[in-house]
Amino acid sequence: MIGRRAFACAAALLWLVATALAADLQFPALTGRVVDAANLLTPDQRAGIEAKLKAHEDKTSDQVVVATVPSLQGTTIEDFGNRLFRDWKLGQAKTNNGVLLLVAPAERKVRIEVGYGLEGALTDALSKVIIASAITPRFKQGDFAGGIGAGIDGILAILSGDAQGWQRKPQVRGDEVDPAQVTLFVVLFLVILFVMWRMNRAGGGRGGIIVLPGPGSGGWSGGYSGGSSGGYGGGFSGGGGSSGGGGASGDW
Repeated sequence: MIGRRAFACAAALLWLVATALAADLQFPALTGRVVDAANLLTPDQRAGIEAKLKAHEDKTSDQVVVATVPSLQGTTIEDFGNRLFRDWKLGQAKTNNGVLLLVAPAERKVRIEVGYGLEGALTDALSKVIIASAITPRFKQGDFAGGIGAGIDGILAILSGDAQGWQRKPQVRGDEVDPAQVTLFVVLFLVILFVMWRMNRAGGGRGGIIVLPGPGSGGWSGGYSGGSSGGYGGGFSGGGGSSGGGGASGDW
């Protein structure tokens, strides 16, 4: 069985190359703690979730935001989630205590992106358990509001120090990776490398080389710094935080 480390390395390499080649993504404006660009929630449902998130932020300063998007614009949910998190600068600048729950219904993907400062509490494993046990079962039934609400309840419970209930749930083994997934990553990676080689040859070996970002402290820093998320409607904005790609993804 292929280990989690090998899968993570393949995923990281593919993500880096894809990020370097990807066109600029178009992000929705940060208008509040729930940005429902895919129109999955009613006004009452959105208001209820926003109230929970505001109460938690007022109490702890942790900034948790929900985003639904009509499309991932051809990139992975990991890339989109990390770049959106950085563009919105979720969490406080000194503590990086932001969390993003991202839902892409068109691609049937969901991700919990965790800021550097909360990775010790909201671990990758716990994020995966929340997605697998609370969010995607409801999404499979078409209950987006229920899945988002249950996911937020799980995130806030863990951030409030009540992780025992989630740790007792059936664990999603991170080291049990489908070999077919790794094979797909490797094939895509080789294809992208070939495209880069052709681009470099077309440029005569000058100016066509793509420089990939290197690893930073706490994880891969990515190649997108963001910076456009000032105060939007209602005065809500990110606090200057960042993420290194911690969290988990899932589909349904």
